Amino acid sequence: MATRISATALDHSLSEILNRVLYREERFIIERSGKPVARLEPVGPQKGVTLEEVVEKLGNLKVPDGFADAVEAFRRNMPEVEAPEWAR
Repeated sequence: MATRISATALDHSLSEILNRVLYREERFIIERSGKPVARLEPVGPQKGVTLEEVVEKLGNLKVPDGFADAVEAFRRNMPEVEAPEWAR
């Protein structure tokens, strides 16, 4: 999960923050007047997301009524597909 930091705080401790990004692979959301304006994160291949990040993203997910039933109906009505020759 990203740490929120003000643009002013970033300005005062840029070198330290960059070291945290580089060596600890920390992520930051830079805010101005309390609103997010930028993301600071390591460059390069991502290791993936943490469970905490998944929960954070899904925590605000609104699922419409009947969605689970619609997905289950779709799954039940899918035709059987044979595995390709190379996968047998």
